[in-house]
Amino acid sequence: MPSYFVSRAGPPVWTERDEWALAVGGLVRKPMRLTRTMLETLPRLTYTVKHHCVEGWTSVATWTGVPVGAVAALVEPTADARYLRFDSFDSGYYNGWDLASAMHPQTMLAYAFNDRPLAPDHGAPLRLYSPVKLGYKLTKYLTAMTFTRDRPGGYWEDQGYPWFGGI
Repeated sequence: MPSYFVSRAGPPVWTERDEWALAVGGLVRKPMRLTRTMLETLPRLTYTVKHHCVEGWTSVATWTGVPVGAVAALVEPTADARYLRFDSFDSGYYNGWDLASAMHPQTMLAYAFNDRPLAPDHGAPLRLYSPVKLGYKLTKYLTAMTFTRDRPGGYWEDQGYPWFGGI
């Protein structure tokens, strides 16, 4: 499976397990910063699935992480929340999802790939993963997850790729 990084600097590498944290906020009652250790204490989801890239290739892999819905339950989105924006360390890379797709039971914040901790080339320390979306919607190197009223664009979507990006 190819690995893409928009920035010329390459993916960041963390040496300490909890020096990184995911900021979860926006239209929520309880904004939070979740470390990798905190995420690993939440309900775990593991599945093996065929990944689909917009370029036409596929790959079968096993993903493990926390369901996005479990994180949403912690932060308690307000009734005005309709979308989620996912931000990355990667040179301003981000994209938006509709709340229904993000709450799909197989949509996760993945921290493991093929039964090993997620490596930098696959988006460590955390990436978005779901079998209901094409690869360009699966943001790597997550820094923030923001609940919004307005539909966010996205790195590829702002360049003409379909916003929904579903399979």
